Amino acid sequence: MPDILNMKNITKQFGSFKANDNINIDVHQGEILALLGENGAGKSTLMNILYGLYKPTSGEIYFNGEKVQIDDPLKAIDMGIGMVHQHFMLFQAFKTWECVVLGLQDEQKKILKEDIAKKKIMDIAKKYDLTIYPDAQIDTLSVGLQQQVEILKVLYRGAKLLILDEPTAVLTPNETVELFKTLRNLADNGVSIIFISHKLDEVIEISDRVSVLNRGKNVNTVNTKEVTKTDLARLMVGRNVVLTVEHSGSNVQKEEVLKIEDLVVDGNRLASSLKGLNMVIHKGEILGVAGVDGNGQSELIESITGLRKVKSGNIIINNKNVTNCSVGERINCGTALIPEDRNKVGTVFNFSIDKNMILRNAGSSKYTHRNIIDYDSLKKDTDEAIKEFDIRLSNRNWPVNKLSGGNLQKVILAREIRSNPKLLLAMHPTRGLDVGAIEFIHQKLIDACAAGAAVLLVSTELEEIVSLSDSVVIMSNGNVSQVLKGDDLSIENIGLLMGGSRIEENADEKSK
Repeated sequence: MPDILNMKNITKQFGSFKANDNINIDVHQGEILALLGENGAGKSTLMNILYGLYKPTSGEIYFNGEKVQIDDPLKAIDMGIGMVHQHFMLFQAFKTWECVVLGLQDEQKKILKEDIAKKKIMDIAKKYDLTIYPDAQIDTLSVGLQQQVEILKVLYRGAKLLILDEPTAVLTPNETVELFKTLRNLADNGVSIIFISHKLDEVIEISDRVSVLNRGKNVNTVNTKEVTKTDLARLMVGRNVVLTVEHSGSNVQKEEVLKIEDLVVDGNRLASSLKGLNMVIHKGEILGVAGVDGNGQSELIESITGLRKVKSGNIIINNKNVTNCSVGERINCGTALIPEDRNKVGTVFNFSIDKNMILRNAGSSKYTHRNIIDYDSLKKDTDEAIKEFDIRLSNRNWPVNKLSGGNLQKVILAREIRSNPKLLLAMHPTRGLDVGAIEFIHQKLIDACAAGAAVLLVSTELEEIVSLSDSVVIMSNGNVSQVLKGDDLSIENIGLLMGGSRIEENADEKSK
């Protein structure tokens, strides 16, 4: 098929830092091209140039064979380039059809008519097999359906090239399956897709070709059917990568670090309210919590950390009942948190990396003397964290909102794990990270466990849960299932519990 896009010798500099260094990317008509790279490799910068959010320092862009200059997103949209961002751009109080047509006029440049807009929406939905409810309010739709609305928005505007930034990051496995059906249908109908993802399984499954970036430069473009996950990981990171770090040699001790008794908490919705939940985590244990997002995982973590009020029940950390204690008191008990929302909860966006690193230790004598921050000591520790966690930033004095999502996650991980916690609450700790970083973080969780910490690991990645955990529970409708451990701990059994079944315990486990 002919090329719809050619990006030639694209370079983008921020001061002396080259985010993109002489990159060349081609996209064929009707193909799905995966764009891979470590956090900070330059993927987002390159796509922001294509979508008109950045101007390249040098280089040329050809679209449908013609040299173009994309000055802003409106120019990109008019040309037929659409982008679906990782964080959706939808007004929750609007109806679906209103979000789709927002800012548009009809062909006669008059006020857009509702019936005409709805008919066009349904025609597009039928052509590409999208599930769309024009009159449904956005906040009533599942995440998967909201993503379909985002895709329909760009198709409504005539997109011929679709950029998807981490499209499966917040989807359930079933929603991912439906998304892939949609993407393949789009490609079969001639729409070209650039698919940005860190998940190698998905890249292998959905893409026709893969372009790999490393530290702002092209590494290679390969046909997907000719490579393996291991090959792609090696191209991304520049070395062999252990794709699954196994937690072998259990270090579980008798000492209870976290004990939850009959916990009742009001949730954001009925299914996420905690209903008499009980849980125990021991020193040196990694307890995995699996399940579909929205079944009480967030409420569980928030109640443990003091961010959500407890109606009844007890939360005991290191033999201290902290049910009604402040967040600070829980931190003093040795609690550390890797939150699910790194933007709103994990960091202060306008603060530098140094100030974000001190957030949990602002009153510590390590960094303050007579209420004055010792910036030399803080800078030294931050520099060590940057090196240890491979945090890539062009200017360490800039606010952290300049960092990529993956590097922002590393800032949080460095701050929390380096505090040597006794209880580490990790919610989706590797979400948005590349394979090299995932390998590193998995090892850090295992090291924390070996040092005696109790780790509560919440994740929707079942391979991550099974490979790291000593025991696993599944959350559903605000409560937990039976505990899986030993030979009973498998992806198959987790799937059965998620479906509402009960697993007969292994005979060897019963006898223990």
